[in-house]
Amino acid sequence: MNDVLAKDVMIKDVHTVSADRKVAFARLMMLRHNIGALPVVDDKRVLVGIITQRDIDLAGSDVSDLLVSDLMTRSLVKANETSPLRWIVEQMIKTGIQRIPVVDENSRLLGLVTQTSVIKAALMYNLLK
Repeated sequence: MNDVLAKDVMIKDVHTVSADRKVAFARLMMLRHNIGALPVVDDKRVLVGIITQRDIDLAGSDVSDLLVSDLMTRSLVKANETSPLRWIVEQMIKTGIQRIPVVDENSRLLGLVTQTSVIKAALMYNLLK
C-alpha cells in the first residue's frame, strides 16, 4: 500500500456543484448519479467545500430555500496526487470521513478518493492479504 498513490485510485470524473446552487439541485444530482456527496467548486474548479446526503438529511425536511453554501462542509481533509494511499486510509479511519478530495497546488479539484475506490484499489493491487 506504500507505493499506491492517490492518483492511482482516485475517481477522476467527479460530479460537482457550485456553492450558489439550491440544495434541492444538489440532492437531485446525488440521486440521479447514485452518489452520496458532491464536491463544491467555484468557476475555476477550486474546491471550496463538500456537501453530503447526510448534511441534507440532517438539515430537516424543508431545505427548498437553502443554498449549497448553507450546508456544505468547508474544513476538509484534502490529498494531492502523490499522497500515499496508506495516509488517505489513515485519515479516513481517524476522522470517519468517507471521501477525500484530491487537489492540485492551487486547490483545484482533480479527483476524489472514496471508501469504495480504496476497496477497489486494495483488490486490484492485491493489498488484502
